[in-house]
Amino acid sequence: MSKSVKSRRRFWHYLLRAVLAWFIVTELLVLSLRWVPPVTSAVMIERWIDARLHGDRRYHIDYHWVPWREVSPWAPLAMVAGEDQTFPSNWGFDFGEIKDAIVAADHGARLRGASTITQQTAKNLFLWDGRSYVRKAIEAYFTVLLTLNLPKQRILTIYMNIAELGNGVFGVDAASHVNFGKPPARLTPREAALLAATLPNPHIFHANRPSPYVLRRAAWIEQQMRQLGGPMYLPR
Repeated sequence: MSKSVKSRRRFWHYLLRAVLAWFIVTELLVLSLRWVPPVTSAVMIERWIDARLHGDRRYHIDYHWVPWREVSPWAPLAMVAGEDQTFPSNWGFDFGEIKDAIVAADHGARLRGASTITQQTAKNLFLWDGRSYVRKAIEAYFTVLLTLNLPKQRILTIYMNIAELGNGVFGVDAASHVNFGKPPARLTPREAALLAATLPNPHIFHANRPSPYVLRRAAWIEQQMRQLGGPMYLPR
C-alpha cells in the first residue's frame, strides 16, 4: 500500500473521530440543558470581551436565571407573539417564513430575518455575531439538537432567560428589575409586551423609555397575545 493511500486513510480516520467527538460533546452539552441552567452564553461572553477591548471597565453582565413558575405567563407569551407565533407547533424552523423572506428578497426587499425562537436560542447560547454560511450551518445543527432533546417549554425558558434585553441586561429577571423595579412574576401584559418590543435592538430600544416605534410594536404584540388566546397558547 502506497504512502499516499495510507495518508488518506489516516486523514479520514482522524476526521471521523473528530466528527464523532464533536457530536458526542455537543449532544451531551445540549442534553444537560434539560436540567441545568446555562451559566452564561456566547452572546454574554462576546459582549463582555468587546467592552473590555474598547476600554469599558464599567460594563457588567446582569443575568439571573429564574424558572418557568417564577415568571408571569405574559412574558413568554409576549416573546412568542412578537418573535415566533408558530413556536408551539414548529420543529425548530419556520419554513413558511423562510420562503416568504426569500421571495421578498427576490423582489428587491431587504433580506429579513426568519429565525424561530429555537434558532435564536441556539444562536445566543453557542454562536458569535455575524453572517456566514458556516455560522448558519452550525446554528441549524444546534437548532436540531435543541428540538430533539428539549421540551418546548424548556427551550422557551432558556430563551427568555438569556435574551439580550438591554445594555448588559440578559433575561427577563434582570430586565424586569431594571425597567420596572419588580420581579418577573409580577409583570403585566403591557410590561411584557414592552420588553418583547425591544428585542429587535435592545441597545437602541428601551422598555422603560419607549420610543414611538416601541409603543406601536408593544400595542401590536398585546393584540397578538389576545388573538392567540392568552397564556393557554403556551407550550406545557
